[in-house]
Amino acid sequence: MKRPNIPWIEPPTEENVTRAVAWLRAGEIVGLPTETVYGLAADAGNADAVAKIYAAKGRPVDHPLIVHVASADAAKAWAATWPEAAEKLAAAFWPGPMTLIVKRASHVLDAVTGGQDTVGLRVPSHPVAQAVMREFGGGLAAPSANQFGQVSATTAEHVAAEFPDILLFILNGGACDVGVESTIVDVSGDTVRILRPGRVRANEIEQVLGVALGPVTDGASDAPRVSGSMASHYAPRTPTIMLEERRLRTQLRAFRQAQDRGPSRCVITHSFDVEPSAKLRAIRLAGDAQTWEYELYALLRSLDSERYGQLIIEAPPQGPEWEAVNDRVQRATQRDSVEDSVE
Repeated sequence: MKRPNIPWIEPPTEENVTRAVAWLRAGEIVGLPTETVYGLAADAGNADAVAKIYAAKGRPVDHPLIVHVASADAAKAWAATWPEAAEKLAAAFWPGPMTLIVKRASHVLDAVTGGQDTVGLRVPSHPVAQAVMREFGGGLAAPSANQFGQVSATTAEHVAAEFPDILLFILNGGACDVGVESTIVDVSGDTVRILRPGRVRANEIEQVLGVALGPVTDGASDAPRVSGSMASHYAPRTPTIMLEERRLRTQLRAFRQAQDRGPSRCVITHSFDVEPSAKLRAIRLAGDAQTWEYELYALLRSLDSERYGQLIIEAPPQGPEWEAVNDRVQRATQRDSVEDSVE
């Protein structure tokens, strides 16, 4: 098998899908597109292969991975039990951007679950991911294809840039359609609960199950640990803060009165336009949640490469449609939240 010394990107032809599957069966990792974000995929039944994911990402070994499979029937092989709620949600939203947390089957590796008695399962809808999983025939552990805690990758080029020094075969499936990670729903206990918001909204889940859900409970003491649940996550390397509109306007006035002293900055808004200046770039995104989901990670990665001294994001609106965006922006800015002044 060819082993180049840098990541390489290939189109998702039938031949290259077969090559990717051969790479996975050999215990290597593959950059795999899904409809949410790109994943760093490995054979979920191979402990050595899974270890390569943790090593490449710098991921804590107790931080669980999600197992990706081709169908709901395939998912059931990874579960000790399959509750009625899992059956209903899988029928409604799979293939698609939803992960179900269930009690794990006995064969599931501790390395995949972080030592927990639960496992996250997902059936992605991206045709390239589906082609790979159908030919592979097993489960693929596939966290987001980025260094742990950093901004997720939504293009093949992002993946290659994130891992410039490792052997990595990347299938190019184009830009991800959704742009943020899957909704994680815990159905392993007596109560169904959302542990991470995503494109599948709470009200859609409630309609399928016929029950009202509480708020997102990723921080609950009895909740399983899941991907993307660290307080600081999805974070650019550039110092990044979030400000409510009123405070943001105040800070921008102070910045102008200081005559653009200090580092260059970029501000991202949704509710108002900002006049740029010598050291201030302004970007206004459309005021709808799906646009923010689709564009946020790619924009943050692009701005990171431009070496601003600070990124400032206007706090997103509240409401069910914006839960995933708020979750990602809050985690992306948590690290720098104490440095929340542009003065």
